[in-house]
Amino acid sequence: MTPTAARPLVVFADDWGRHPSSCQHLIGKLLGHREIIWVNTIGTRPPRLDLSTLKRVAGKLKSWTGGTRKPQEFQRSEQQSPRILSPKMWPSFHSRMARSLNRKLLLRALRPAFGSLSQMPNVITTLPLVADLVDELPANRWTYYCVDDFSVWPGYDGETMAKMERDLLPKMNEVVAVSDTLVSHIGTFDKIAKLLTHGVDLDLWRHSQQIELPEFSGLASPFIVFWGVIDRRLDVSFVKHLASNLASGTMLFIGPQEDPDPELFALPRVKVLPAMPFAKLPAVAAAASVLVMPYADLPVTRAMQPLKLKEYLATGKPVVVRDLPATRPWAESCDVCPTKESLTATVLQRLTTGVPAKQQADRTRLDSEGWQEKARQFEQWVDGERV
Repeated sequence: MTPTAARPLVVFADDWGRHPSSCQHLIGKLLGHREIIWVNTIGTRPPRLDLSTLKRVAGKLKSWTGGTRKPQEFQRSEQQSPRILSPKMWPSFHSRMARSLNRKLLLRALRPAFGSLSQMPNVITTLPLVADLVDELPANRWTYYCVDDFSVWPGYDGETMAKMERDLLPKMNEVVAVSDTLVSHIGTFDKIAKLLTHGVDLDLWRHSQQIELPEFSGLASPFIVFWGVIDRRLDVSFVKHLASNLASGTMLFIGPQEDPDPELFALPRVKVLPAMPFAKLPAVAAAASVLVMPYADLPVTRAMQPLKLKEYLATGKPVVVRDLPATRPWAESCDVCPTKESLTATVLQRLTTGVPAKQQADRTRLDSEGWQEKARQFEQWVDGERV
């Protein structure tokens, strides 16, 4: 299929520009030669009376009423953006009535958009919430891009997500999953998923410069850094053990907060900072002495493929992570630790020794992990090409 003949794409996913998801990285590489409609969807978190939820609701209401906000600059090289739709949705799919209402709301918003395209599109969804739309919209092919097991995601309506995924899968022409655990998960539904692990923007991370970071002002160095969503996937016992054994320095957790364990905020030598623009994170890495991923060993973390892992490795900094299915394949490139004692001891060692030469040499594997190649493979599967 030549670029001029490529079908339009319609993508159902998290809000464009809200954070640098793998789907946004992939689609960003396709913008130059495809017509793309990006549909901002909602999750299925039961509403909470906290600042994070209120901000999220305010953002959704603004997008629904035509307001705009500047998207986060998650890829410096991408100057284009897709056509973005933010259809009004009821914030639940739990009941039959809620699903029926959302079906009507979404079809009302989407049918004119689909009708405006030059030909029937290929559709991608990262969420099973579109299960009731597949038979109603004029699409050529449907692809489920399975990025997480949302049935076990902290704070989500797991029962609803599991049911809608069961309804969605038989209707999909293609399934692409980001981890071996998710490939096996899809297999339990008698469906074959293709594996596509995450990529990395090597130029961005390898050529970062150390700049002044006002957010770090007054904090004691050296810095042990985690960036990403701060939620119940973090193992506070690991963080507590490491923090209590630090003679100096600060553990920094940088990112949006989604109901994290309150104990995290009370630990000595631990500082939680708000999310920073993606383009600023390479400077954060340059200021760090060690990059860490102290995740808990849970069903949700066994299924995930953290974007930050390859980003961490590309920085050239010491990387110390929890032993999980996603981190084990990179055990020659970083330190993979099964216990809080081993993670603490390794971080303290790397503060002194830096990255071992053997690990640094193994990281040349990243050269074949760029987003451009990942997007090429993904596009072929979405279009139904045999490769």
